[in-house]
Amino acid sequence: MTTSLVEKLFKLRENGTTVRTEILGGATTFVTMAYIIVVNPAILSFAGIPYGPSTVATILAATFGSLMMGLYANRPIAVAPYMGENAFIAFGLVIMGISWQQRLGAVFVSGAGFVLITLLRIRSWLANSISVSLKHSFAVGIGLFLAFIGLYETGIVTSFVTGVPAQALLAPNSTVLHAPDVPVKIGNLRDPQVLLALFGFFFICLLIYHKIRGGILLGIAVTAGLGYVIGIGELPRGVIALPFTGDYNLGAIAFKLDIPGVLKLSFLPILLTLFLMGFLDTLGTLVGVGAAGNMLDEKGDFPRIERPMMVDAVTCMFSAVVGTSTSGAYIESATGIREGARTGLASVCTAALFAMSLFFIPLVEPLQHLRYAYGPALIAVGVMMLGSVTKIDFNDLTELVPAFATIVMMVFTYNIANGLTAGLVLYPLFKLFSGRIKELTWGSVVLGLLCSIYYIFGLPH
Repeated sequence: MTTSLVEKLFKLRENGTTVRTEILGGATTFVTMAYIIVVNPAILSFAGIPYGPSTVATILAATFGSLMMGLYANRPIAVAPYMGENAFIAFGLVIMGISWQQRLGAVFVSGAGFVLITLLRIRSWLANSISVSLKHSFAVGIGLFLAFIGLYETGIVTSFVTGVPAQALLAPNSTVLHAPDVPVKIGNLRDPQVLLALFGFFFICLLIYHKIRGGILLGIAVTAGLGYVIGIGELPRGVIALPFTGDYNLGAIAFKLDIPGVLKLSFLPILLTLFLMGFLDTLGTLVGVGAAGNMLDEKGDFPRIERPMMVDAVTCMFSAVVGTSTSGAYIESATGIREGARTGLASVCTAALFAMSLFFIPLVEPLQHLRYAYGPALIAVGVMMLGSVTKIDFNDLTELVPAFATIVMMVFTYNIANGLTAGLVLYPLFKLFSGRIKELTWGSVVLGLLCSIYYIFGLPH
């Protein structure tokens, strides 16, 4: 691209930045979120989606979304499959016994719904219908849910019934996850893999504390390396490989989504949950990175938010088509913004780095099989999401009770959908019977009624 074309596309001078600054910011964002290449396929494998094709799909979704965010929305915000949504696809839908093709179909339909509300410009109506406390309870619940998965996967905690994490999580003769046997207890702290996982968690948190770029990915790699040294795990079979061939043939999962299979009443809670999770994640991320880069207006709103939201919606549909989970704006983009990134050129750079990583999948693939290496990353992400608890109003029971129900139902029933629907049903009910009906919005009432279908019709959960 010539200098004049770059200036015309990204308005660098208008945003007070340079090509060098944008490239540095985009590279920084890539390094901080590249862990998703390892973690996302590892999580989705428990839904029956094979590692190799899933890794390619993850990278393609990140490349497509980040490129669109740069060229269409001109924002320094990277896009990739969300943590939390992938856990819901792999772990939260286990008890409903639906195929991974149907799960991808649900991702596509929820993305289509996201496109619709963006086109109709009813984003603010829906966003304002969910209280601040409830929004933040979603983040806390999902964070604890991810942390529990990480703890159980690594063996730091294990089942009183089976005692072995891998056997507790996997159905006989299957790679598809089922809900863990409860109650749980502390794991075998003399097990080398458990000790490695504890080290990995501590090391990742230490790197994050010191603001080391790519701390999560670096922590995964170092923990895996220590495992290799003591004879646990396997070395990469290679460094470079052609994507879309052999074990990385996308044909195994691309275009396999089952859309007709999810267009029925029993799938409404799933669709609503995916829709709300993606919607709230996007909204929260845009506001968060906007604040980091002084991009918010005087009212604290993200200007021209429809464009980045449309990018998220279309990328969500693209993700389902290629065979991965819900994608959206990544909060790790704040690291690139702190390096000075202010335009979509940074996102284009991030997209280019993701595209290049397609040729180095063999180097990272073994990490996807090492629970002691990637499990601590899930716990660390959960820790970071827990900070949202401070935004919950503990002095108002009409806010606290629905938020509490959201969190505990997610974690203790091992299902994110249960938590979201419980909180959204309880919120209008508690306001109504507390004599504070004036605080309700039509949006919260509509969401409450939709979620009540989950319980009225006795859908499996």
